[in-house]
Amino acid sequence: MTELHVSQSSAPQVVRPGFRTQAVHAGHQPDPLTGAVIAPIYQTSTFAQDGVETLKSGYEYSRGGNPTRTALEVQLASLEGGTDAFAFASGIAAEDALLRSTLQPGDTVIAAAESYGGTHRLLTQLYARWGVNTVFVSPQDTRQLEAALTDPAAKMVWLETPTNPLLTLVDITAWAQLAHAHGALLVVDNTFASPALQTPLLLGADAVVHSTTKYIGGHSDVLGGAVVVGDAIWEDQPLAELLRFQQFAGGAVAGPQDAFLTSRGLKTLGVRMRQHCENAGILADWLQDRALIKQVFYPGLESHPTHHIAHQQMSGYGGIVSFQVHGGEAAARRVAEATNMFLLSVSLGGIESLISHPATMTHGSTKGTEQAPPADVVRLSVGIEDVEDLVDDLEQALSKVF
Repeated sequence: MTELHVSQSSAPQVVRPGFRTQAVHAGHQPDPLTGAVIAPIYQTSTFAQDGVETLKSGYEYSRGGNPTRTALEVQLASLEGGTDAFAFASGIAAEDALLRSTLQPGDTVIAAAESYGGTHRLLTQLYARWGVNTVFVSPQDTRQLEAALTDPAAKMVWLETPTNPLLTLVDITAWAQLAHAHGALLVVDNTFASPALQTPLLLGADAVVHSTTKYIGGHSDVLGGAVVVGDAIWEDQPLAELLRFQQFAGGAVAGPQDAFLTSRGLKTLGVRMRQHCENAGILADWLQDRALIKQVFYPGLESHPTHHIAHQQMSGYGGIVSFQVHGGEAAARRVAEATNMFLLSVSLGGIESLISHPATMTHGSTKGTEQAPPADVVRLSVGIEDVEDLVDDLEQALSKVF
């Protein structure tokens, strides 16, 4: 069994600024040359050196580091309560870097079912070819998790909370305690909640992954991913250093333009998430009262099976609402195709509202497996439009189908 150490600091606790304050200011200072409030985008591949092995401000080549990317990484680490963050070209690139940094052939990943289809594909179709096994367990059954952790090859526990697309909440602290008791890392995909609503590192997770394409970027105009870590030690090395090496050696880094756009989006995450949550809550309540809807999945509903966990570990319930319709897959597909304002798309987390049929779109890679979502589920990514217009759009769509 690999031993996992998490160092405990005896230093006095520093009072952190509020979330929105950190989002605006962390990693960002006025340009020292001109005083520009927004620092320039360092659109360069390489940096002139003062001498052989003598660098200006620590930068040599943009794969190894770029000031625009550094600003984003400092911002991300601050908001997640971590020590280090690493920005990548996509969410899957971030996941891949973390897996490569920590796993070897013969290792096992224990993953909570209801994971994103791209993660499922990465683990079961790519990493399986290199001798890494994946075992899926119910996100609501810690007994399954504990049983799977008795395997000495189990080195990592991977979960999303809320899950995609059924929005099941997982008790991060409980899963962290079980993972650590068996010497495994706990990784949390925090894409759906974002650090505005949930900070897994502060609840015991060892690493947080994001598709920054989603809520963090927030405007559907940039692709990116990130890994944020604290002070965990893995196989006698700081996890941050393992990731730093993999980011440089693997090279799937965020470019300066992408880092700038992601950082700009992140500055307004707090205020955007407040509206996403408000609109989603109203739509979830409205959908519950529709006779054509079989079941609504939203953590903010008291009827949701894991509402109590959301209430404990989140500061809001998020902007995603999923629902099952009467009439099976055919009806679900027709609803997804009948909206006007809700655009039919595989993504989420932007200011505009999106609708998808997960079984054939975001989770197509899980088709035929036990991890495939129900075919009669429709997923909404609720934007920040006037909620009355969103209600009207769903109402006309449902009336066309039923």
